[in-house]
Amino acid sequence: MRDRASAVILQDNKVVLIKRTINNSVYYVFPGGGIDKGESPEEATKREAFEELGVIINVKKCLEKVEYKGTQYFYLADILEGVIGTGQGDEYTDLNRNRGKYEPVWLEISKLSFIDIRPIKVAESIQSITKF
Repeated sequence: MRDRASAVILQDNKVVLIKRTINNSVYYVFPGGGIDKGESPEEATKREAFEELGVIINVKKCLEKVEYKGTQYFYLADILEGVIGTGQGDEYTDLNRNRGKYEPVWLEISKLSFIDIRPIKVAESIQSITKF
């Protein structure tokens, strides 16, 4: 599997996540996806944030690197412009994709310990650097 890059966007003691619903299962992931050939992890993070969330971001620093079916990079980022929930990636536009529902949500950092979030290591890192 190819490497992946994701955005970790924090604001007002909340984090942006993608709520995934598939086959009666609900879990949360960080907005992101596969890194294209010739693309840096930072570039992929920006592209994926725009596709999945509808926002242009400033990538700040790598919060975590997780090895799981390749390397997954999780970058702290700030929103420069756009509105969460206006993404136009395949997740929202390809009706034949049949990979469940994707819903961008703001979730309180204090609730990360009580939900099925993947990977949990990134949620724990967020809680360790914030005062929630």
